[in-house]
Amino acid sequence: PERSRHTHFVHNTMAEHARSVAFLHPDLGIGGAERLVVDAALALQQKGFAVHMYTSHHDPGHCFKETRDGTLNVTVYGDWLPRNVFGYLHALCAYIRMVYLAIMFLIFERRYNVLFVDQVSVCMPYLLLGNAKIIFYCHFPDQLLAKEGGSLKAYYRAPLDWMEQTTTGMAHTVMVNSRFTAQTFKNTFTSLSVAPEVLYPSLNFSAFDTVDPGVDIDGLVPSQRSVVFLSINRYERKKNLPLALMVCALSLQNVPQRVPLSHPTKDPPAARVCVCVSVGVSLFA
Repeated sequence: PERSRHTHFVHNTMAEHARSVAFLHPDLGIGGAERLVVDAALALQQKGFAVHMYTSHHDPGHCFKETRDGTLNVTVYGDWLPRNVFGYLHALCAYIRMVYLAIMFLIFERRYNVLFVDQVSVCMPYLLLGNAKIIFYCHFPDQLLAKEGGSLKAYYRAPLDWMEQTTTGMAHTVMVNSRFTAQTFKNTFTSLSVAPEVLYPSLNFSAFDTVDPGVDIDGLVPSQRSVVFLSINRYERKKNLPLALMVCALSLQNVPQRVPLSHPTKDPPAARVCVCVSVGVSLFA
């Protein structure tokens, strides 16, 4: 299966005899980060590893089916803890919930060879009290995702940003989702000498074997368009969806007047370009 191609990261970074892996994730909802850890867990499980997922929140009504139909074992600790305080302090609450998850894991679940910690690194000092090797997967530095604010926000973020940088460097192996993120990691966490490894998100190609008969995609991209910009994201501000339009506009300045077309046309370059934005809207956001 395609997912199994990505299990090599454990073999490359940890002992070959490690056969049990625990995933610690802050919120097993529906998103790119969640899809990555679910696919990684499934791939390891198919390779014969004993896999278990631990999280602070798991809503059976808003999650990937593999985490609710018994395919993957999921245990929740700390869902009673607040996720924010009157709409504020989201990051602080996430840190507290992840630390609580790590403490409960150490008390009741200390039987794994490898821990795959996702997104929130502040739990690292506690997990190091055990004997397992730790992989930390950094999708993007959290401090760069925080909304801008005034001086009060800066005082609030300063200790959180310090903890993020310090604890990220405690993992035995750090992984990122692209070379771009690896460079951003290096530019952001300047006090760390860690060189993160790139583990691209996997794809379950079997999902493309069939097409929903109720979906008509004919004509989605006009046949006269020879240049297609495709953007696939969630529909939210931090995804910066206008960037696709900006890149398209800039590229039009360099598109030659004569572009090979399947259907010859005298239309100007701008008429030969198609921007396709596919977005997912979360009703739970």
